[in-house]
Amino acid sequence: MKKILVFLLAVSCPLVAIADDAGTDTKNDDWILNVRRIGLDWSQTRVQNAAEYINSPISALNATSQDYIKGVFDTVLEYTKNKFSWDNTLQMEYGRTTLKPYNAPPTTDENADKILFSSDLSYGCWDWSGLKFGPTVRAAYETQFRDKDDSPRQNIVRSSAGISLFDHAIIKGLYLAGIHEYDFTYAGSQNSKLGAEFSWRLEYNVRQGVKVSSDGYYREYFSYSEYVGTDLERDLSVVLRLDTNLWGNFTMGPYVQYRLAKARGATDYGSNFIMGISFNYITKFLL
Repeated sequence: MKKILVFLLAVSCPLVAIADDAGTDTKNDDWILNVRRIGLDWSQTRVQNAAEYINSPISALNATSQDYIKGVFDTVLEYTKNKFSWDNTLQMEYGRTTLKPYNAPPTTDENADKILFSSDLSYGCWDWSGLKFGPTVRAAYETQFRDKDDSPRQNIVRSSAGISLFDHAIIKGLYLAGIHEYDFTYAGSQNSKLGAEFSWRLEYNVRQGVKVSSDGYYREYFSYSEYVGTDLERDLSVVLRLDTNLWGNFTMGPYVQYRLAKARGATDYGSNFIMGISFNYITKFLL
């Protein structure tokens, strides 16, 4: 209980600055709808007459046909006023891979299923050439579109408080914080967790119409209210993408995505690595 009270106190500290800043003028008071990415990741392998080439040394002729498709929706409603930045983000992604062996029925695996709503409030105490530094508080809810055969949908309420660098031309967000999670994925096994998180969002314009970007996080958990074997001890997620303008706000480019995690009940780390081509719509609207 004491740990939770200390955490809530840390979350409330930046709110004192809000009261101090509320009476200042309303210059730089902007609402922006930032469509970071509405995209489709897709790949397809088609193999015909594989049975006739089952003994062929040419693997391309006896491979398994497969379809991979993932839809991504990532937008943020940004509000800035004086030294404050308030971002409300909605991220959704869902992906499936279907394998079609010539001698067996098709099988389908979900390799992406995520719904995340987060609200971040940052206060720029210091500003160096457009790079702001200050305290940040965040609240988030994470779930999934559907249950899996062997497990229910993930349901987590997450809050955090820490310090961040933000609003730079390259460093959109660099965040170090303590986190508290309330995990009610499993009925009867509600679990409170404390840990630390380091996250980032970076963008760099290589040249006109070509941009490389990366976002991700690393989380380390220190304490739990009870033992659940599937709870993570460590969690790393990294995405790297290159976007090249096709026309207007539509882009295409390669991407890689990597996830590495260690569960409490597991001996070894689990990982997932994806690389492919993505087609995206990226823009901003001043509201």
